[in-house]
Amino acid sequence: MKAILFGATGMVGQSVLRECLLDADVETVICVGRSSTAQRDAKLRNLMLPDLFHLAPIESELSGFDACFFCLGVTSAGMTEENYRHITLDLTVSVAQTLVRLNPAMTFVFVSGAGADSTESGRIMWARVKGAAENAVFRLPFKAAYAVRPAVILPETGIRSRTRLYQTVYTLCRPLYPVLRILFPRYVTTTGKLGRAMLRLARQGAPRRVIESWDIAGLAD
Repeated sequence: MKAILFGATGMVGQSVLRECLLDADVETVICVGRSSTAQRDAKLRNLMLPDLFHLAPIESELSGFDACFFCLGVTSAGMTEENYRHITLDLTVSVAQTLVRLNPAMTFVFVSGAGADSTESGRIMWARVKGAAENAVFRLPFKAAYAVRPAVILPETGIRSRTRLYQTVYTLCRPLYPVLRILFPRYVTTTGKLGRAMLRLARQGAPRRVIESWDIAGLAD
């Protein structure tokens, strides 16, 4: 498998990259982003661009891939709907349109979020926008496309959130991880399980396009 990864420096992206590098079946991973990853591996390449809405400078290097893991995302806290939609919906669609043109046989795996609103008409702003992004991806003629909706993600193997507030919460709550797993097994996953589940989606697919939090463990195992 040859894969493209967007958002490799975020917590979810780090987990997907780690699993790709550990998997012998993954031949090549290209990470596209505004900054380089800290990882170094023979099958890893970093392509850096200041503006991800304009992939033209690297288009020649984005053909011949089997899968894309789109892990870019921002918190909606403090953002207007217009600004959040520009990053969450418009950027996703812009990248996906380019990739499906270059790789029509590609599987596109999009990281959404638990509670995403596929009707696009609910009262919660971020859920409407996430749902709109899912629907837009599903309308594109990829070989297959999946929206993964994790809820609570517990970081493992040194993976850290780039959002300072989130990382502080993870650090403070670490002693509670075992309790969270027992009390909320359907809604709590780990970075390792999430990364493996996404890799399996790209390789084998799934019966449904929307992957809820409680589906992740089964795919990972």
